[in-house]
Order: sequence, then C-alpha cells, then structure tokens
Amino acid sequence: MVMTPSTMVQLGSPAPDFTLPDPNGKTWSLSDFSDSSALLVIFMCNHCPFVKHVREELVRLHTDYSDKGLAIVAINANDVVAHPDDSPEAMASEIADAGYTFPYLYDESQSTAQAYQAACTPDFFLYDSSVQLAYRGQLDDSRPGGNTPLTGKDLRHALDAVLGGQPASSDQIPSIGCNIKWKPGNEPSYFPPAAT
Repeated sequence: MVMTPSTMVQLGSPAPDFTLPDPNGKTWSLSDFSDSSALLVIFMCNHCPFVKHVREELVRLHTDYSDKGLAIVAINANDVVAHPDDSPEAMASEIADAGYTFPYLYDESQSTAQAYQAACTPDFFLYDSSVQLAYRGQLDDSRPGGNTPLTGKDLRHALDAVLGGQPASSDQIPSIGCNIKWKPGNEPSYFPPAAT
C-alpha cells in the first residue's frame, strides 16, 4: 500500500471558498460555517482503509467539540468513475453507516481539493475563527493494522488550543493516507507521480 503525506500548506493561509453538494443535493459553501469558532475541513472518501480506520474518531470529534464551537465539513474529491465505491450514492450510505453528523460533500471537479492542496485521505485542515489555517497534520499516530490506539490526540490538542483562543503548536506531523484519486489529466502539480 503506497502512502501519501499531506502537503503541509503554510500556516495562516486563508480557507479557500467552495460551493459543493451533499449526496441529497443540498449545496454548502464556506460561508455556511461562518458562525463557528473553528472549522475542520477533512478530505476523505468511503473506501480508503485509512479513513475507515478513523471514522469512529471523526464522529467522536464532532460529538465532543460541536458544543464548543467547532464545525466540521468533509469533502470527497475522488474520481468516482475509477472508484465507484466513492460515488454520491455510496456517500449517502456511508453517512448512515458511520453515523456522520457533519456535512459530507462531493467535489466532482476536484477543484476544491486542488485549492486546498489536499493530497491524501484523510487530510485535515483546521481553521481558526478568522478562517486562517491553524493546523494541518495527522489525527494521531495510529495506523490501520497497527497497535497504537486511535485517540485523535494530535488533532485534539490543536482543537483545544484553537477553541481556547491560542495558536496550535507549530510542531505538526503530516497526515498519511491513500492519495486522492485524481481524474486522468487532472493531477495537480504537487501530486507525486509515484504515489498511486
């Protein structure tokens, strides 16, 4: 299994705008989350073993932090022609099966993933109340098939800091996962050709 790291976009970067549908056809934009104290944007998909490994913790994060002002939005940018398990219809089933209580959106053009410089699934981007990037890195150091427990500790430490009005530690470890499945000819400049 080839693992792709996140690109580690410069901290302080503003969140790119987006307008994307969920599987029910409702359209969501960045402005829909403007009342939040922090926004976590997660690029993920249905079939990736790295996402399957963390999905219970994603639900716990929303449960634990939504009352503290955190909004979460997940985005699937995979090529669904090559990977039909990631289709919007399958996303609707995944929302129900996983118990996701946050919006899970479909980036058919892959332009939102490119704007965020998203590279892997899962890829985490945490923005503060000014919608500036405060954290981009791993959920924790657990991996599928490993012995390290799934705690979400890295991201939780960042959330605690940002929601407390403090900067997250700049010592951030890239997230690791499957690469985003780019449509042929749509691979961004930062995409490593060897990671397939």
